[in-house]
Order: sequence, then C-alpha cells, then structure tokens
Amino acid sequence: MSSSNVKKKVFYPLAADNWDSEEFEAIQQVINSNLFTMGEQVKLFEENVAKKFGSKFAIMVNSGSSANLVMLTVLKILSAQKTANPNIIVPAVSWSTTYTPAFYLDYELKFCDVDKEHFGLNIESVSRAINKDTVAILAVNLLGSAADLNNLKRLAKDKNIVLLEDNCESLGATLNGEYTGTFGLMASHSSFFSHHINSMEGGWITTDSRQVLDIAKSLRAHGWTRQLSLDSEWRKKELSSDWFDAQFEFVLPGLNFRPLEIEAAIANVQLSKLDAMLDIRRKNAQYFISIIDQLENVYTQSPNGDSSWFAFPIVFESPDKRNLVANLFKEAGIECRPIVTGNFTRQPVLNFLKYEITEELSNANIIHDNGLYIGNHPQDLSVELEKVSEILKKSV
Repeated sequence: MSSSNVKKKVFYPLAADNWDSEEFEAIQQVINSNLFTMGEQVKLFEENVAKKFGSKFAIMVNSGSSANLVMLTVLKILSAQKTANPNIIVPAVSWSTTYTPAFYLDYELKFCDVDKEHFGLNIESVSRAINKDTVAILAVNLLGSAADLNNLKRLAKDKNIVLLEDNCESLGATLNGEYTGTFGLMASHSSFFSHHINSMEGGWITTDSRQVLDIAKSLRAHGWTRQLSLDSEWRKKELSSDWFDAQFEFVLPGLNFRPLEIEAAIANVQLSKLDAMLDIRRKNAQYFISIIDQLENVYTQSPNGDSSWFAFPIVFESPDKRNLVANLFKEAGIECRPIVTGNFTRQPVLNFLKYEITEELSNANIIHDNGLYIGNHPQDLSVELEKVSEILKKSV
C-alpha cells in the first residue's frame, strides 16, 4: 500500500471520548428495561440538569440544534401579535443552527459584531441594531465564555424584548457566580460528542417560565397535550368528561424532537462527572494561556466570567500566519478548525435567509480570517499542548 493512502494517526484530536464503564452500564440498563424513547431517564435528566444549574424547568430534546429550533418556535408563539415582520439580534460568529431556524420560522436575522475579547455580542452594536420589529436578542455564549449577559439583559428589559441564550458551547460557565443559560427567558444546551457532557446526541432547553415549559413540551411531541399537566392553559378538553378525544388533542404546530432514553441515561452519568471534568478543562486552559502569554502577535479569547473552556482559540496577525500554523498543526497530527463558523455572513447559506448586516463586522472578520481553534478535553493535555507551544514558538 502506498504511504499516501495510510491515514496518519491524530496526535491531538479536536474532541475525545470520555466514557467509561458507567456510561455503558447505563446503556445496558435501558436495554434491559425495553423502554427506549422518552421515559423515566429523560424525566430524571430534566430534573437533575434543572437543579444543577438553578433553573425551574428543563425540556430535553434530541439535539442542541433542535433545542434552538424549539426555543425560537416558542418565541414565535409568544410574540405572534407584536409585529408582522419580526427580527432577532444575533452575533456574527456562532454555529449554523443558531441561525437556520430563522429560515423555517420567517424571522429576519440582524447580524451584529462580536466583542474582540470574549467573542460574544458587542453591546454597542446590539444597541444600534434594535428597532420596532425586534422581538429578541439571541446571545451566544461562545467557546465556554459568557456573553455580556448582564448588559444584554438590561437592554432587553429596557426595550421590552426577550433575551435568549444559545449555551450549547458553554455548559458550566459562570458570570458573577450565576450559570450561563439562566439569564434569559430560555436557553438552549447540547450534549453532543464534543461538548462538556457527551451523550453522543442530545440537547435541552432551560427556563423559569411555566408557559414556556408547556409550549416547548407540546412542540417537542407533535403539538400534543399528552405531556402537559392537567391544569395547563393549553389543554382544551377535560380528561374526566371528554377522555376519548382528549387522548389525542393537538394544539400547537409541533414536530418530533423527542430524545431517546439511552441519550438521557448517558447524560445523567455525564452530569454527575461534570464538575470534575470542568476542573481538568480549566487546568488545561491555564497551561494554554501561559503558552499564549509568551508569544507576540497572537491572542486568545479573554473570557467574560469563569469560562468552561470548550476549546482553545488562537487569533494571529494575518491570514498567512494563520494558514502557516494550520498546516504545521496538520503535519504534526494536531486537529484544528476555524473558530466556530467564522463570520457567518460570509457563508453561502445566507442566500436562503432573510437578514441584515447592521454594520461593519470588523471583529468577526478578524476571527474569520486570522483565527483557528484546537480542542480541549476533560483529560490532561500537557503533552499535546507542549507540542503546540513548540510549533507556535517557531512560527510566530
């Protein structure tokens, strides 16, 4: 076989498996139960994750992407009478499924620049972008760092609009002692393979609103009322007097976002390990920051609050320098990628979306052109980061 056809072993992957026997035992328990879709394990995870992060309610779904779609559908239902042309303020740097629900829900996206330090929404850019048709600010807590949540919350209140959070990359991060994902009316979260807890697929929405809870539960399962409490305002038929039709009562335009019991069982195990895994991620981050601090002409994210360090971004002085280092990393078996999607307004999918670029996205463009990131794992990365340090010292 030609050497060119031999796949080179990855020395430092973007993400790594962190399961042990407990996760596989949890899977086996679900198999033994013979109940595979949304049951007791899902209910237990919802209770555990809400309690852990200080939210009244959690609604588990099958992915963080679905959590965003359900969350923004709830918003559409709640704000249906406010304006015929609703828009949502979004940062120019995030993952695709922060934005793509707008295609299905007929929102206009108003793209604002991000902060140079923490990479979340720039508060001045947001202030300038809000208009009479704005229904929400969707703050993204990027790569483990809180966005400017306190100021965004105050601004949303002043303008009588809703603050939402996409917290899929920042589970366990805090700002002034409060967990990200608890500042807005709703927040989306993810337990995909590369995230802070790993159930392979999975996501959830947190909220303190009973109204949001009921709408999201119904949307999750076909717009059905079966999962709603008997006193929910969304139930139209009385089970006691109209029991036959009430079994199959559909009140909202729902689809199927139901999670599997296996996902929830794994997530429950992972949640119990989260604090220990975050400690390791933060120790790795200390070492990474010490490397960057020794270098000129590069910088990394300066988190707002206490980051949960999803990954390690590096921003260089030029695209040429970024490309040079990316190629050196590739040769050394160090996986790297753009910082999330870079400036999303430069992605071809925008041809399908209604949007406005509110101003020059200078910080988002720097991140797009000059940035990359490498992974962080809940394992000691001293050896891997030492190799990163060697390459950076020689090339920048």
